[in-house]
Amino acid sequence: MFVTGRLALAVVVGIVPLVIAGLAGFPPYAALGIWAGLCVLLVVLDALLTPSPSAVTVSRRVPARTRIGEPATVSIALHNHGPRALHATIRDAWQPTAGAGSERQRLTVPSGERRRVSLTLLPRRRGELGSEFVVIRSRGPLGVAGRQSTHRVRGAIRVLPAFSSRKHLPSRLARLRELDGNTSIQVRGQGTEFDSLREYVRGDDVRSIDWRATARAGTTMLRTWRPERDRHVVIIIDTGRTAAARVGDGTRVDAALEASLLLSALAARAGDHVHLLMYDRVVRARVTGVDGAALLPALTDAMAPVHARLVDTDWSGAFAAVRTLTTRPSLIVVLTAQDAAESARGFLGAFPDASRATSILVGSVTDDGIADLARRRGSREDIYLAAAAERTMRDAENVADAVRRAGGEAIAADPESLPPRIADRYLELKAAGRL
Repeated sequence: MFVTGRLALAVVVGIVPLVIAGLAGFPPYAALGIWAGLCVLLVVLDALLTPSPSAVTVSRRVPARTRIGEPATVSIALHNHGPRALHATIRDAWQPTAGAGSERQRLTVPSGERRRVSLTLLPRRRGELGSEFVVIRSRGPLGVAGRQSTHRVRGAIRVLPAFSSRKHLPSRLARLRELDGNTSIQVRGQGTEFDSLREYVRGDDVRSIDWRATARAGTTMLRTWRPERDRHVVIIIDTGRTAAARVGDGTRVDAALEASLLLSALAARAGDHVHLLMYDRVVRARVTGVDGAALLPALTDAMAPVHARLVDTDWSGAFAAVRTLTTRPSLIVVLTAQDAAESARGFLGAFPDASRATSILVGSVTDDGIADLARRRGSREDIYLAAAAERTMRDAENVADAVRRAGGEAIAADPESLPPRIADRYLELKAAGRL
């Protein structure tokens, strides 16, 4: 049972008869007792006349998945088994990050009938969001009290990464089509596959002239090439403590997810095999053996519930886990944040040996605010902050130099620029015949 604001108003209104009774010589305590008893009687009477919310069957429809920032509609159905119409106020117990809002849904359900109400979620956090129960309040005809019932009806929705870097995909696919021979632009790089023969035109690479075909055709013939397919691309996402730092509107791990999704979409369209590993001290997510149109749904589904942990990443274990995905990776992309030499020792010590057959790319998310701090000289405090920012930038560059000396490539950019830069480097490796 619950009471409403009308009861408080009735109690306040009772001051008037108390004052009148006091002026008339009537004992004030007796008048107070009579008025309080009248209010209690009204509450009990209103509660007894209220239709029972427990005589309702509650069911819900929740979409299985949605993306961050995209609305998802949840519907709740009430079937009234009671003898009277139910005037209900409904509260669905979603957590605040689900974006359900604070408004209560109002609904009238006649006896023996079913009614449905809809609620729009606007989630702001990845992962599994759930509601364990629905609370129904039924107000009495007098409006001073009512009855409340809690119905244990679980609802859950998986919130996937936003994949806002999808906007960069069309332009990269156009470049991939150029490399793939669907336009007049052809490439010749070490390790590329023979595609077809065509007549030589001015500006073509003379090293690609096929002299035997030229002799047979009586005109200069040129070999065309296309990037190799069926390469293996392994993406390692660091979910350790450095990935928990906030950069811009999200964390470093969120930016790593965007970069991996854009690269995966591009590599899948190029005919390569993509493997994903999210790791800190244990495997948090793993996707392998999935190709084609099923790849992106599998990746987003695996990524959704994974968040950064406040532990140091075991890089020896991470690189050892790569060997369980494929024995012949052509490209290993490590998305991490190694910007201090002291904390990067474990990473650099476990760094795999690069070879002619395997390229290693290390992508790091940077904060543009640090570069802005390094340029400030307005006050003494600004100078101290600028010195600290320059030290941070120098440490990050030292780690990047160590990665290059170990045979890898380092790419550092802000969360918006990192996904397209990694995708561009992938295309460059394709064009050069190194992938």
